[in-house]
Amino acid sequence: LKELLNGYRVEYAKELLSSGRCALSDLPRRCGFASKSAFYSAFNRMVGVSPLLYQSRERRRRQMPAAN
Repeated sequence: LKELLNGYRVEYAKELLSSGRCALSDLPRRCGFASKSAFYSAFNRMVGVSPLLYQSRERRRRQMPAAN
């Protein structure tokens, strides 16, 4: 149950990171994690990269022109 709940929390964090609607420092609390370390651990385990790297990749992806 804990992993399922953390999965939903991480997906919400990914949405917030992709949209730029939340500062990285506010993510753990906003997504329902009790601590920053628990958030970073769950995010890295489920996504394979840190939240900061995920955010950087998403920003670059959004800035790339669409291929015709």
